[in-house]
Amino acid sequence: MKIVVLGGYGNFGARICRALARDGIEVVATGRDPERGHREAGFDGRVGKARLDMHAPSFASDLKALAPGMVIHCAGPFQGQSYQVAEASLAAGAHYIDLADGRAFVVHFAHGVGGKAEAARRVAVTGASTLPALSSAVVDELRGRFKVLDEIQTSIAPAQQAPRGTATLQAVFSYVGRPFSWLEDGSSRTAFGWQELKRFRFAEFGTRWAAACDVPDLELFPIRYPGVKTVQFRAALEFGIEHFVLTAIGGLRRLGIPVPIERWAGPLDRLVTRFDRLGGQRGGMLVRLVGQGKDGKPLRVEWHLTADSNHGPEIPCMAAILVARKLIHGELSGGCATPCMGLLSLEDFAQEFARWDIHTQVQEFRT
Repeated sequence: MKIVVLGGYGNFGARICRALARDGIEVVATGRDPERGHREAGFDGRVGKARLDMHAPSFASDLKALAPGMVIHCAGPFQGQSYQVAEASLAAGAHYIDLADGRAFVVHFAHGVGGKAEAARRVAVTGASTLPALSSAVVDELRGRFKVLDEIQTSIAPAQQAPRGTATLQAVFSYVGRPFSWLEDGSSRTAFGWQELKRFRFAEFGTRWAAACDVPDLELFPIRYPGVKTVQFRAALEFGIEHFVLTAIGGLRRLGIPVPIERWAGPLDRLVTRFDRLGGQRGGMLVRLVGQGKDGKPLRVEWHLTADSNHGPEIPCMAAILVARKLIHGELSGGCATPCMGLLSLEDFAQEFARWDIHTQVQEFRT
């Protein structure tokens, strides 16, 4: 099966191309300048290349001409994107996977694409990334320890030196200071992007400030886990000053001052990179569940992930790689469109964690 990777030279796309090529799968990395992209990514002959521009009027026909069996869409940011890539992939007779983290994109995906996936008898999966694929796999694994699950708190803590990517920063900046809803104590409440600062403890590198982010889990988890009263997500940068700068910009936006920070993603990435040497190469993730244990007593369970040596950016790629393998092996079939929840277990991720020397631990607290 030929896999075409849209955005195959980006921060995540290149990693996915390398992983699938190691499996002996025919992979074609695409972009607007494939010659330059191939050189900068350091690809060898196992990864093919093609020019493809998702914004071109001829995109659908250009994609079909590549005769893909599967398309993996890594060309973010997904906030504000339409479903044209998914639709073109299905029209070309290909399965579709994306790494979308845009809340509306992921939440409405099944409704927007489901009919076309069913008609094409192909599988279309959105959010095959850290959220909601890995985060939901963690909650699915730990949910059985609870009689009543009241609260899900998730936080991602990237290493300062880990590559960020302009598209990732544009996605984050898009909701700085913007209002969105999240569930708190049983009621929907308005939060604001990169506000709501809170400190979290990570198992192997201490505490960090973490700020509110608008992600698909905030809407998907209350449906998947009925009865949960609080669902929140925050990102925890290594340096507190970065949080306070973003919080200040968010405050200006809340006052109605139109700070176009999304446009500054590239220059800001280059500026922050100058300070990377002051930071570390260790990042992580925390999923905290709170509720009543099987004995009816208060229980808090925390799942901690730690990634050293700047291997953190491998994590958002894992779900797409794992889903692609399942499709190739015929473990997923039929015609459907769905967020990436319930398709992968935490055990599925274990093989990829081991490859990159990423380790996890579970801690229980009786409170």
